[in-house]
Amino acid sequence: MQWTNKGGALLLAGAFLALAGPLAATTASGAPGVSGARALPRTAPAALADPAEGPDPLDFAVVVDQSASLADKDLARETEAAALLVQGEISERSRAAVIGFGSSERRGQSPVREVCQLTVADAAGRERLSDCVQELGRRDTARMGPGTDFPAAVRQAVTRLTGAAAGPGTGTGGAGKPGTPKVVFLLTDGKLDVADSPEYGTDRESRQSNGAKRLTEELARARAAGVQIWPLGFGGELDRASLTAMAEGGYRGACSEIPGSAPRMRVVDTSAEIDKALQETFAAARCARIAHGTVGKPPADLTVTIPPIATDGSLTVAKHDPKVQVTYYDPAGRKVPVRGEFDGSSFEVSGQNGPVEALRVKNPLPGAWRVHIEAPAGHRDREVAVRAIWQGRLRSAVVLDPASPRAGEQVKVEVQMQTRRGVVITDPRQLAGLSVAADLSGEGFGPVGFRLADDGKAPDAKAGDVRFTGTLTVPAGATGSLELVTRMEAPGITSDRRPLHAVTSKGAPKVTAALTVDGDTVHPGATVRGTLDVTNNDSAPHTLRLGLADQTPGAELAVAPATVTAPPNGSTRIPFTVTVGRNTPFGVLGGQVTVVDTADGDRTLRGALLNVRVVEPPTWWERWWKAVVGGAVAVLLVGAFVGIRLYFRRLRRDLTGVTLELCQEGRSLDSLTVRRGQSPGGAFAFTVDEPYGAPATLRRVPGGGSSAHVLRRNGAGEFLLRPRGGAQVPVRTGEPAGLGDHELVVRGGRPAPAGGRGTPWLRRPRRTGGGGRSAGGTGAGSGRLTGTGSEGSPDAGAYDVNF
Repeated sequence: MQWTNKGGALLLAGAFLALAGPLAATTASGAPGVSGARALPRTAPAALADPAEGPDPLDFAVVVDQSASLADKDLARETEAAALLVQGEISERSRAAVIGFGSSERRGQSPVREVCQLTVADAAGRERLSDCVQELGRRDTARMGPGTDFPAAVRQAVTRLTGAAAGPGTGTGGAGKPGTPKVVFLLTDGKLDVADSPEYGTDRESRQSNGAKRLTEELARARAAGVQIWPLGFGGELDRASLTAMAEGGYRGACSEIPGSAPRMRVVDTSAEIDKALQETFAAARCARIAHGTVGKPPADLTVTIPPIATDGSLTVAKHDPKVQVTYYDPAGRKVPVRGEFDGSSFEVSGQNGPVEALRVKNPLPGAWRVHIEAPAGHRDREVAVRAIWQGRLRSAVVLDPASPRAGEQVKVEVQMQTRRGVVITDPRQLAGLSVAADLSGEGFGPVGFRLADDGKAPDAKAGDVRFTGTLTVPAGATGSLELVTRMEAPGITSDRRPLHAVTSKGAPKVTAALTVDGDTVHPGATVRGTLDVTNNDSAPHTLRLGLADQTPGAELAVAPATVTAPPNGSTRIPFTVTVGRNTPFGVLGGQVTVVDTADGDRTLRGALLNVRVVEPPTWWERWWKAVVGGAVAVLLVGAFVGIRLYFRRLRRDLTGVTLELCQEGRSLDSLTVRRGQSPGGAFAFTVDEPYGAPATLRRVPGGGSSAHVLRRNGAGEFLLRPRGGAQVPVRTGEPAGLGDHELVVRGGRPAPAGGRGTPWLRRPRRTGGGGRSAGGTGAGSGRLTGTGSEGSPDAGAYDVNF
């Protein structure tokens, strides 16, 4: 056998100690507790806690093969893994023992070594288990031989788990609670080896044969005592057939009827894989679940997700180095306390000064939890991993229809589930593999079991709505009280097994009722409508009382009217409302509306499950965004329309490209073209210069002034000329207008859009050479502009734009 493989055995032993928690026993007495009570602070006396509120306990022994030595690195890895799982313990009522085993080959040796006596795994017990587990790494060859004595190991574990009292100093006070599951986790890297153990015979061959027979006998004893055997092997020397026989030879009961919860063997190749494999094996053995989170080196943020169905969990952080500091944040981004109560959850951090740290949470907020890790320089070289081990203990809201059935009558049972925190389960994916059943018992008949389904087949109304429905016929011998208990089975899920009490009715009931509640999504402070249809076959009126049952913790619900009257000898329909208080938490509301007949000993007539989701009231923006966006769009459209009109108005007034031609007695003396930006506001100021001995010329006057002439163009595209000191007169394109001793002809430019529409296009007339002066007449000359239209026509301004 290999030294490194022994390390895996030790690691697994410690790991199982850490994870020890509830294993829902099929033989449990099922004594119901009060569901929905809030978690007590850690400082509260244990006697005040409701055991039914926490995870179910488990009595277990971790039996570790010590028949070979450990490499230092494997021993360190496995010791950390043991601490990891010890810290991850979620049940404070479980009891654990740790036993090492080898062989006995000479005087003074024993095949077993009980390093941890059976100990209650509460806060103090976990500390003791954490310390004593370390003894697995300290072999004493003088007291234990190198062989592998499976029969002695199984015998020691079964004796401890089934004994009348625990060892001294364990705090157990005697035997465990009747019905508590008992499990042995057997870790080994080899196969049966008692060839050198004298107690099994006189020679090697007979010893091995007798050892195999003794193992069969010890497994039969375990089976008779109700002790499960879960072998876990690693390494290359394994006897797989023997491990399988051990798993099948012990008690075959399981934590549920789901596949994988019955004992089976598992093999891990190396000690490096033990952490993950061991946690998964332990989760399967006790019907818990494990969520693997992220890995990183400090400083970093790691995450792990806890689903809505989880009611008890533990976040374990394998930090390796005690110098690594850990801070925990819930899915809402809030830093949670290391111990105490916060927002409906209970917290307790342990192992802060060790290589493994854990945060145990009762009623955890579902979602992605963030684990922030920091470390000083020199302590940041190792990866840190986070995992979550959790279990969901669900409450059941049950509706029996009719509420008081007669013997021989068929009844319908409808079940809705929620957590202790009040989270109603609505996503069928969270309940994958869930099996729901119910047991009816009562006076005059034996218990009757039946299945419930969420498959949309009658009597189930809708598939996938997470409301499980079934029918059964009340036995003909039923004479009085009835008790209905639902059972939920799935990986990581157990039910509270709270009973629903009813009584059988004799003969036709005088009052019958039908109850419906509208399904709706509401805000806190709103109301939900419902209808009560009542038929009263009695000659006297009956007073009926409406009430609420199985409410979500923290919900503020009120039904009105609280009482109604059913008139005699007739049927009536009565509307009612359920008001949702302003402090009701958001989410799907659990519970049901019930109606009882006060004139018939408060006999329940009918119940109806709520189908209401409470959502956060809309913000101002969510309420008015359509109006705001619509108004903004309208403003933008109006603004765009006005802007476009102003733009085209400016274009119509713009004089860019317009040519002013100065003439005298039909001769063109000069011309001046308005360029871009020279006609602000649709006005162009110019003057006529008359130098001595030379022809008159046109000159632009920036800024205008009292001495300038001004040519304007209004919004309609018409030209207006205001001579210096004169009155403004209209000017037609191509037609001369008087300007003192001269004449002014306006040509070109952008033609005004017809009817004020269309997009003007820009043209720049070309000034001919010679400064635009000519001694010739108006018909031709070097100073004339050449165009495609005739003078005086509206198109006379369509000139060559090249200049």
